[in-house]
Amino acid sequence: MPAGFKSALRLLSPGLGVKRWLALMLVGLLMSGLAVSLLLSIYFAKNLWLLTKIPVFAWQPALLLGLLGLGLFIFGSYQLNKIFLGAFIPEQATVAYVAKQVYYRQRRRKQGPKVVVIGGGTGLSVLLRGLKRHTDNITAIVTVADDGGSSGKLRRELGVLPPGDFRNCIAALADDEALTTQLFQYRFRSGQGLEGHSFGNLFITAMAEITGSFEKALYESGRVLTIRGDILPSTLEDVTLLAELDEGDSTRKVKGESAIPASALPIERVYLQPDEPRAFPPAIQAILNADLIIAGPGSLYTSVMPNLLVSEITGAIRASAAPKIYICNVATQPGETDHYTLDDHLQAIETHTQTVDIPAVNTEAPELNRNGFSCLFPYVLANNNLDHTIPVAMNLSPIRPAPAKDNRYTVVAADVVDEQRPWRHDATKLADELMAWYKNL
Repeated sequence: MPAGFKSALRLLSPGLGVKRWLALMLVGLLMSGLAVSLLLSIYFAKNLWLLTKIPVFAWQPALLLGLLGLGLFIFGSYQLNKIFLGAFIPEQATVAYVAKQVYYRQRRRKQGPKVVVIGGGTGLSVLLRGLKRHTDNITAIVTVADDGGSSGKLRRELGVLPPGDFRNCIAALADDEALTTQLFQYRFRSGQGLEGHSFGNLFITAMAEITGSFEKALYESGRVLTIRGDILPSTLEDVTLLAELDEGDSTRKVKGESAIPASALPIERVYLQPDEPRAFPPAIQAILNADLIIAGPGSLYTSVMPNLLVSEITGAIRASAAPKIYICNVATQPGETDHYTLDDHLQAIETHTQTVDIPAVNTEAPELNRNGFSCLFPYVLANNNLDHTIPVAMNLSPIRPAPAKDNRYTVVAADVVDEQRPWRHDATKLADELMAWYKNL
């Protein structure tokens, strides 16, 4: 017997209150069917020219039977829906509450804009956690250059793409960030071979073995947690992030995403090996179909940049007519963006990818050039405690002379800082600001 059929039979177990309403619906359906049969028999029993001579009362019993059957069927359906919906809503809630609140919100999210978010690390998951309140049409394009911690171990030992950033995104987009999500994020603190690994990383790795591919593993893992949106790698190739660091009189090369900030030297440039990895085709398609493209927040050189170094990704960004916005980090990152201003972030992106093809930063000219990124700058409130954090400064000096008035960056300065952790963005405030900016374009 199929497993699905067995599961359906369990609904008929005593005490669930399902059988009575199913029986009532069945009786109503039979009565309605009998009424239709009686009406048809009366119609065809007479010649059409005699039909008008049939007394009115001859139709009445069939009509009453049909209306009664229809009423029983509707009432049984209503009671059955109350039982099923009761498993998902509070006891004090009503069916009207579900129709007005849950269904309306779900419908609104499904009709929301198609948003593509590019990045990695904890910054990306913070943004996704806020965006899912506005739309279900989210695609996260995630870096595969991570080589540290649990992801790095699994990558080296099993040859799988690093699952850590994907795990964070899956947890952030989960429909219910409760026990299942906590389990997905659980990290083993002891145990030979398990210490340091998170359950979600092991789950995705095992799913890749079972399904035969990393992309299928992401899909199935997301299905388990019923995520809102899609999570895609920027490339399926085994890429390594390298950097050239400034040592004053010479340049030092460093290999590996985790080793770059650990070197604590100014970064001249980063690049991938192999230098021209193929982009994951669904990621390109998502960018081309997007209504809004967001880069960041996250580590500039080790989370955001590895995606933009995939030339087909940047080509799709240039080709897209969607507005694009870069979310600057709240604070500088030691070993990576020490003493960086807003201009430095934007200059780094332009130098590496030429995706940001706009010549100046200027708040007095809010015209949006849709061929490049605008920038959301998180200003830090004076009462925030930043004892060990250096906020990114907004430096609005031109990158180079602007040949035309409309070729400028639009800088959106907003309070999107987490008051409890002022070195990070607040998920709700950031998503609300982004959606307000998008709707006002």
